[in-house]
Amino acid sequence: MRSILTTAAMLLLLPAVSVAAVHEYRLENGLKVIVKEDHRAPIVVSQVWYKVGASYEPGGLTGISHALEHMMFKGTHSLAPGEFSRIIAANGGEENAFTGRDYTAYHQTLAADRLEIAFKLEADRMRNLTLAAEEFAKEIEVVKEERRLRTEDKPTALTYEQLSAVAYRSLPYAHPVIGWMADLENMTIDDLAHWYRLWYAPNNAVLVVVGDVQPAQVLALAKQYFGPLSPEEIPQQKPRSEPRQQGVTRVKVRAPAREPYLIVGFKTPMVGASDEAWEPYALEMLASVLDGGGSARFTKNLVRGREVAVSAGAGYSAFTRLPGMFLVDGTPAPGREIAALETALLEEIGKVKRDLVDESDMERIRTQLVAGKVYELDSVFEQALQIGQLEAMNMDWRLAEEYVERIKQVTPEQVRIVANKYLIDDNMTVAVLDPLPLGDAVGAEAQRSGNGRHQ
Repeated sequence: MRSILTTAAMLLLLPAVSVAAVHEYRLENGLKVIVKEDHRAPIVVSQVWYKVGASYEPGGLTGISHALEHMMFKGTHSLAPGEFSRIIAANGGEENAFTGRDYTAYHQTLAADRLEIAFKLEADRMRNLTLAAEEFAKEIEVVKEERRLRTEDKPTALTYEQLSAVAYRSLPYAHPVIGWMADLENMTIDDLAHWYRLWYAPNNAVLVVVGDVQPAQVLALAKQYFGPLSPEEIPQQKPRSEPRQQGVTRVKVRAPAREPYLIVGFKTPMVGASDEAWEPYALEMLASVLDGGGSARFTKNLVRGREVAVSAGAGYSAFTRLPGMFLVDGTPAPGREIAALETALLEEIGKVKRDLVDESDMERIRTQLVAGKVYELDSVFEQALQIGQLEAMNMDWRLAEEYVERIKQVTPEQVRIVANKYLIDDNMTVAVLDPLPLGDAVGAEAQRSGNGRHQ
């Protein structure tokens, strides 16, 4: 069990771990290579990040980035379907991939002396997928079933999907990462081939390596395997912004569920696009004031105190490619109405707007956030993840190194300022899950269709 560290001790520990040398390179074909040495264990993490995700997809092609992620394991001109994964497993490694709104990433964890295997395989599928029609026909059915299980048959996920769909008027964050079912049903292998050729190129990728490696050797391997790959002319993304919202937007989702659910989103800026540089960090602190463990206000006042909720939470991410939302959600306690829960959540936000957060609470939150960053550095995968996420969103990886210092500088007054500035009606969208009886045939069909009613 970890011993509890004071904030001061954590801040002393953090630089000692994080100042490990980070080396940046750029190959002639545009591939960015970032190497971070961590010699505590003889392992290495290799991650390839492509600067494309759901927020790049036009209407009619939603879900194509995620569908392509699935097809990346289905064979190249030199590898049979599934052979990539079998080779990694045979060498004692682990591998996987994920698609987000702003990027798609592929990763392997191996013994440090097996890094060349990961490079050879990743370089091959960066430009040489076969994209066989018969494989796609099978895999798109897997994706559709994934959508059914993770969204259409999961009421809270369905409610969040509807919240995003009505909250964003212009930004592509309105689209679900997995895509709308109609788009998946009409997707073709030619669509995938075009998307792959357009975005999966060395000049649209970042290669991140963290572990027990020598940077010069990593660079030599990168040049050997990725260097010969040809770049593409990558489409330039035009600036995107949300039109001003004028009043609260509400959506009700009727689906079979055991209990009602509420989620509220407030439109907020991200790092690099706020009026003041400190605002995103103050919003992160605000989220922790409301939902930062058992001592935070939602749990203390609404779950244990007033017993108006069985659960209540808040979340915000300072690092996104486009402006996102500050989210608040909850499930009412038995016998309590969803309207009472919404009122209680907004009352807690109102207290932060009126009264400064106690410095003791600020210190507790700083300790939690710093502890999280310290413990993340125990993992070579998490270190690579921090670097890759930021770089894939065209942010500097050094922002992760600055995070703790930025959080330390946030004041109670700044928390109150961002609460009053952004957590307002004109930024607010509310989604309510109105439960239908479980097994309701009509409700199940409505749920399958993603049926939300916009009010």
